[in-house]
Amino acid sequence: GCLALAPGSPTWTPVAIGCVMMSATYATYPISGGNLNPAVSFSAGLVGHLRWTVVVRYWMCQLAAGTVASFCLRALFAPDRLPGVAPVPPFTWEYAVAAEVIYTFLLCFVWNNCAASKRNNPKDDNNHFYALAIGCVELAGGFAVSRISGAAFNPAVAVGFSYGNNFRWAFAWLVAELVGATLAAINFRAVRPEEYNPPEGLYLTDYEPKLHVRCASEFLGTFVLVLTVGLNLTMGLRAASFSSAAALMCMTYSLGNVSGAHFNPAVTLAVVLSGRDKCLPADGAAYVICQVMSGACAGVLYSQFHAAGPSTGLTFALQPGDGYGPNSAGVVEMFFTFVLAYAFLACATVGAPGSWRTTQRFYTALAIGSCVTAGGFAVGRISGGELNPAVSVGVASANLAHWGRRPPPPFASCIVYSLWQLTGGLLASVVFSLTHPDEYKKEPLLAK
Repeated sequence: GCLALAPGSPTWTPVAIGCVMMSATYATYPISGGNLNPAVSFSAGLVGHLRWTVVVRYWMCQLAAGTVASFCLRALFAPDRLPGVAPVPPFTWEYAVAAEVIYTFLLCFVWNNCAASKRNNPKDDNNHFYALAIGCVELAGGFAVSRISGAAFNPAVAVGFSYGNNFRWAFAWLVAELVGATLAAINFRAVRPEEYNPPEGLYLTDYEPKLHVRCASEFLGTFVLVLTVGLNLTMGLRAASFSSAAALMCMTYSLGNVSGAHFNPAVTLAVVLSGRDKCLPADGAAYVICQVMSGACAGVLYSQFHAAGPSTGLTFALQPGDGYGPNSAGVVEMFFTFVLAYAFLACATVGAPGSWRTTQRFYTALAIGSCVTAGGFAVGRISGGELNPAVSVGVASANLAHWGRRPPPPFASCIVYSLWQLTGGLLASVVFSLTHPDEYKKEPLLAK
């Protein structure tokens, strides 16, 4: 509310909201679980993490808190009316509601996976990244759809902002957010069947998901990443790399122990080539197919927002930036994809040091996401900073569905970009083998 009513740059609004969400979740998780959102509580009830009597009590407190906050805003700023929730022109209600569904789904899905999952929180070894992942959702969605729906993702926010405004939109937002929470619960059950049918004779930490579950994880994570990239691209946001990295981080924290959270064919290639049975070639091929299909689906979806948005006349082509040639664009794509894939290999495929008292690696997704932030800001104006063949396919697919006044380059441009990016993944596996020789030492055979 203060961010909406007080003067200041709106560029950093999602950062402020993400930070307060992260700190509040860390502060309240040991007490109440850090729901702070009726949609999250509803989803936690659907996955069996909270009893429904508790969900109802939380709802009452959360909606009451939103109401009190709205009166505090009136006292502080004395506005004639609060900003309210409503579609942001030129988008119509269908696009705004869809945006609320998608990113409320993401918020609840990340909460379920990071804060409620038993496998992500083994007994006496709970993870400590749950609130960081939740804050990243606010960064990803806040930048991606704030100019479409206002980026509420929380019924308490929608209701609190609607006092003195049209409650019709508040009700629509509430329904959309509960639909997103329901979809989050359905997908949580799909990617974590072990939470409901524990494997016999195995601890949850030793459980290995089946290939179709891992492929679903890769499809879902890649879809969220490419959609967030595309929405930031079509809205012309300067913080696009920051938002995209946040989407990658929250999904990596959520699904890292399901499929490995590659979400990138170049990363999958690097993991397969690095050996050590971290990803078998057949599994890697299945991952890549799912990632490419997911990227294409996300591209078609965000092209619909492009067609309805303020930049409908612009073409966001997959090509070098002004003043740069294809070789320059290809080299920087290869280099920063190499950086990303190498960071993944060094952080996500190497075990925690034996001296650690935890097997949870807090830094993994942060390191991987930071590579996307660095690469996107560094070479975005040279090549676009895709660093991922699935993103390249997504952008090319979006251009097939809708483009502006200037026709886009041929679809084959995504193949050229992908070859450069895959080369970066190949180089990462070679360099990793040189810098981590201990990973390839065979365990000595036990003396008989």
